[in-house]
Amino acid sequence: MAHITVLNGPNLNLLGTREPDIYGRETLADIEARLRVLAKEKDVTLHFAQTNGEGELVTFVQEAREASDGLILNAGAYTHTSVALHDALRALQIPVIEVHLSNPAARESFRHVNFVAPAVTGTIAGLGADGYELAFIALMQRISLTRTE
Repeated sequence: MAHITVLNGPNLNLLGTREPDIYGRETLADIEARLRVLAKEKDVTLHFAQTNGEGELVTFVQEAREASDGLILNAGAYTHTSVALHDALRALQIPVIEVHLSNPAARESFRHVNFVAPAVTGTIAGLGADGYELAFIALMQRISLTRTE
């Protein structure tokens, strides 16, 4: 049985009510429920966490190093600011898919800086909550590939 960790950074606990025109109306609980349906179909266990603290997010990433076969990460604003998060991701030996509900490249210039992207397997951006499901599918493919090699 595979284990996937889904980590969410600052302000994602406000999904559904915070700037719904940008981030959509689905809550983090809605996204988790969608992924749990997929996980059940694929016999995957999921661990979800959300934090507004940079240090706690780094700790969650470090914990995934031993506990998970893959990681889905929406680092929120820490994407654009956190060298510590970048370094924690570089220490992982598991596939990591970065998710953004909006498309940072189409937004304010400060969002064009990305400390996460160079340290992950791939990035899905601008597809709203569907991005999490796509990340799950991508991780399942990568986990299967590493198990057959």
